[in-house]
Amino acid sequence: MTTKSLRAPASAQSVPFTFIDLFAGIGGMRLAFDSVGGRCVFTSEWNVHAQKTYADNHRDNRPLEGDITKVHTDDIPDHDVLVAGFPCQPFSIAGVSKKNSLGRKHGFEDETQGTLFFDVARVIAAKRPAAFLLENVKNLKSHDKGRTFEVILRTLREELGYHVEHAVLDGNGFVPQHRERMVIVGFRDKTSFSFSDLVLPKKGSRKLSEILHPEDGSETAEAPFTEGPFATVNPKYILTDGLWRYLQGYAEKHRAKGNGFGFGLVDGDGVARTLSARYYKDGSEILISRGEGLNPRRLTPRECARLMGYPESFRITVSDTQAYKQFGNSVAVPMFSAVAKHMMPHLAQVLATPRAA
Repeated sequence: MTTKSLRAPASAQSVPFTFIDLFAGIGGMRLAFDSVGGRCVFTSEWNVHAQKTYADNHRDNRPLEGDITKVHTDDIPDHDVLVAGFPCQPFSIAGVSKKNSLGRKHGFEDETQGTLFFDVARVIAAKRPAAFLLENVKNLKSHDKGRTFEVILRTLREELGYHVEHAVLDGNGFVPQHRERMVIVGFRDKTSFSFSDLVLPKKGSRKLSEILHPEDGSETAEAPFTEGPFATVNPKYILTDGLWRYLQGYAEKHRAKGNGFGFGLVDGDGVARTLSARYYKDGSEILISRGEGLNPRRLTPRECARLMGYPESFRITVSDTQAYKQFGNSVAVPMFSAVAKHMMPHLAQVLATPRAA
């Protein structure tokens, strides 16, 4: 049995373009933009474990940059598309009139200073790429009572002059997982880009059976995830009696209080909850049923990679703990491949337009 690929095909409308990968993680967005013909010319990621995974899978003849806050824009190459999954932080917004009275700036340099979005904004301001794609959690819109999103959109539209569209998209259908993310796309020039005509697969059309180890010998064993002639899952991923009792008791306690907290027990016919960076702790959000009377198990890191739409060739060269964190922090690759493909004709239009002096 060969696990079905969850990656979107490369776009037939691809145009040659360059892009940079900020807050790159392990390169999920990189894979999406590679798939539509892009060439990555700069990467920044501060976490050393994510740097290792990225470097082991994206063999570039250039070093990865670390902390983007320490990189001067003169050291970032010109590029056509900026891609960033920046962390969400609150902004402190004071009234423009008050700032004027104090003789202070009230553009993005002041409003976003001290946040990681500032570093996205300063690169866009300096390099003026034809387009950008920004990704964040779905709650970005309500973060800090809506003020964070307000500043982001005002900065991108009014301060930087880009034409911006945004939408919350769910990876469910691209992968067998509920995974909602805020996606923000901007173009330097006016285009007809809209999320309304982005074709999305039917939710629930992908099942967990597509990404689970078959354990029947049809898959080659991959240590330490699977072992033996039938490539069965390593017993270390099965919950201990103590942990399984604890999770059941925890769930029952909250059910009695009318809360929805508890574990997520699923089988091959289901769709998983959102994989989180805390999965390494107890795996409670996605537990795989092994049948009645048997303790469930966690997903293996390889199954997590598949659940996020990474290709089978993707190398997992870090500890299980780090791998769980990395995939839990990553993006559903085929969903962003679809967005990148949707951007291509609009990007071609902007690249064909002479740039204003």
